Amino acid sequence: MSTQPDHAPPRPYAPAPGAPAELLAQLRAERRAQRWVPAFEQEWTAALEESRRAFSLTALYDVVQVWQARVASTLAVDAFLASGRDETGFVDLEEIRGRYP
Repeated sequence: MSTQPDHAPPRPYAPAPGAPAELLAQLRAERRAQRWVPAFEQEWTAALEESRRAFSLTALYDVVQVWQARVASTLAVDAFLASGRDETGFVDLEEIRGRYP
């Protein structure tokens, strides 16, 4: 008989120990490196401070997960932008939020 309940919540995402360094290497190899590397480093520094303050690794995991998703989606985003789709007819969400308090 198991002591674990059948309805146990899934474990939170936990990147491999070397994931941040691998991710930084990927970012440095990107053509967007000039913008992305400083942004990642800034977010990582803020997450480190948060993790020290809260005694939690969640902020660090979140930064890695978000940046991994950004890197993974670059090909799709580039393909969309290269397709010539015109987005000028869309309304800015901030503009809509300003209309309705």
